[in-house]
Amino acid sequence: MTKLADLVTYCDRRTNRAGFKDFRGAYNGLQFKNDGRVTKIGAAVDAGLVPFQLAVAAGVDFLIVHHGMFWDMPHRLDGPIRHRVAPLKRGNCAVYSSHLPLDAHPQLGNNALLARQLGLTPRRRFLSLAGTPISFIAPSRLRRAALRRKLEALYPRVVAVEYGSTAPHHIAFCSGSGRSAVPELRPAGVDTLVTGELREEHFNQAQEQKLNLYCCGHYATEVHAVQALAAELARKFHLPWEFIATENPF
Repeated sequence: MTKLADLVTYCDRRTNRAGFKDFRGAYNGLQFKNDGRVTKIGAAVDAGLVPFQLAVAAGVDFLIVHHGMFWDMPHRLDGPIRHRVAPLKRGNCAVYSSHLPLDAHPQLGNNALLARQLGLTPRRRFLSLAGTPISFIAPSRLRRAALRRKLEALYPRVVAVEYGSTAPHHIAFCSGSGRSAVPELRPAGVDTLVTGELREEHFNQAQEQKLNLYCCGHYATEVHAVQALAAELARKFHLPWEFIATENPF
């Protein structure tokens, strides 16, 4: 039997949960407890009714998520919230959430893995949120056209705004929302950003500041870290694991 407490302790230590600052309202760690036993690990980007239903249907009883169950606690457990947690209780499924720690991690984090999937090595920390640097900058020999082709091969939808150099020497990575990263690019000596999503005004900023911005989807750029942590945990504790994908287009 694998104990829930052992998996939680491992995840807490591996992600440096106790020493990591996050946004107000984020709650990293165990968010929903099962009966204390684990037979199968799951990984999902989001907490939510459908991911929970899919996880329980797949036999998962320890689900790692990037975006946790609640961001505005305390909450009454009625209405949609009651329906959200019902599958967890029915399926005896625990939920463990890790937000910024799984963006920033140098081995398991979304941003490090974004760089590595392009064959690049993250070297320099970039973009502090909640007092902690969460992103990376990687040196690159990729020409802009090659970078775009690689991203289009990896992601189903890539929005490219290209007003920067045709051969960027460095590329910044910021999974999910990149709106905080754009103002930090030029001060960091970088003109190229790979991210999940941006806002309308960033098109004008890219023109004015001569930037290359590549938006590959908030959800799509944050599937990596939860899978990496789940796979490592499964190896450590000799358990099966499964990625719980949803049809999130954003």
